[in-house]
Amino acid sequence: MTEDDRPPILADKNYSAPSAFTPESLLREARRQKSAALQSVPKVCLLDPDGDILRRLKSEGRARPHEGWVCYHTELFEFEETGMTFGIVGCVVGSSFAVLVAEELFASGCELLISMTSSGQIAPVQAPPYFILIDRALRDEGTSYHYMPPAAYSTAPKTLIESLEGAFDPLGVSVPRGATWTTDAPFRETEAAIAAMRQRGLLAVEMEAAALYAFAEARGKQVVCFAHITNQMGQIEGDFEKGHADGSTDALRIVVTAAKRLVGGFDQS
Repeated sequence: MTEDDRPPILADKNYSAPSAFTPESLLREARRQKSAALQSVPKVCLLDPDGDILRRLKSEGRARPHEGWVCYHTELFEFEETGMTFGIVGCVVGSSFAVLVAEELFASGCELLISMTSSGQIAPVQAPPYFILIDRALRDEGTSYHYMPPAAYSTAPKTLIESLEGAFDPLGVSVPRGATWTTDAPFRETEAAIAAMRQRGLLAVEMEAAALYAFAEARGKQVVCFAHITNQMGQIEGDFEKGHADGSTDALRIVVTAAKRLVGGFDQS
């Protein structure tokens, strides 16, 4: 197959070349347009694709807007939990959107990014809802191929996954490790595709992890992704029940536990 015959998503890629358009330049111009001062984001930030955690924090009066966040597409909020300051962006759904925001967060001072995404069950580990620590994700989306050469999987940063061993045991919440399927097209999850993913040993389907892990590897950033298994893809009545407070209680406990384990005691000022 010649270069001209390759699918566009695989053609004309130079993975070691610097980007012509950078998040730093975008944010510089956004600050100019909005007359905003340069202001770092919290060192630990959270992507909340379903928005359940952020909605709860807002309802409790615990989320405050970050005045220095100039992203054209999102709002960043801050909240305090057990002595730590977190940044959170809600409703960042899909691989390209998640990585766009991740690039901007790391360009703005983020040092650890955690994603907590609602996911569909593939392997019947237990009855939903429950959580999975994603250690690798099948690359059935587009964004990862702009960051890393073609391969079946994106893999989580090994040191982060190893550091979380046993971290959630005191919570009384099951958080097994495993692999997921990242798709760009949730309404094209056919019976044949689901069966093939189950045969591969994948536990769940979601929309961000493969791209976020490819970005993390390419850029040398610290990213960890969790799947909140909330549904069986609508194949049963009464699906999509997330648990207490739309699952935000346990999800937030897992996020905070992971952050504390991974950042150790670094200065949160």
